[in-house]
Amino acid sequence: MSEKEKMLNELRYNPADTELMNERLECKSICYEYNNLPPKETAKRTELIKKLVAKTGNNFIIEQPFQCDYGYNIEIGENFYANHGLIILDPGKVTFGDNVFIGPNCGFYTPQHPLDSETRATGLEYAFPIKVGNNVWFGGNVIVMPGVNIGDNTIIGAGSVVTKDIPSGVIAAGNPCKVIREITEADKLRYEK
Repeated sequence: MSEKEKMLNELRYNPADTELMNERLECKSICYEYNNLPPKETAKRTELIKKLVAKTGNNFIIEQPFQCDYGYNIEIGENFYANHGLIILDPGKVTFGDNVFIGPNCGFYTPQHPLDSETRATGLEYAFPIKVGNNVWFGGNVIVMPGVNIGDNTIIGAGSVVTKDIPSGVIAAGNPCKVIREITEADKLRYEK
């Protein structure tokens, strides 16, 4: 089994493998081109993201700068918006549903290093997928850790570090991120005039 196959199957793999290093360099070259385009070149920006990631909806915006490791492990749904500074470390699959809004300087990290220092020193790592449902809003500076699933219609408060699954229909925040409360009918009326 190749190191890439190990990576994609959540097995311990060597990120210094030549094939993986070359794929990361190609991805970073596309990210570099994307991040250095004039903001008005929206068609070229869209073209590069579609070249980079595995799946997109028809309507999406990823503000510059944007960084990822491979791109081919990222899927974004319809009406996806990511503010400046999005980082997706994607040796594992990262899937976003429809109507996902991401505040500035957020990170989604799938790699996991071994906990014991002797094994960690070998440079080997694992990658566990992240899945985000539909209608999820992330405040600024949120970090989502490996293996986390976030349910539909949920809000993750600014500055949170999400280390465990978060259910649907809640507001969650903190470090570590915890459910604060459910989103209610009263929340729908809160800003209506």
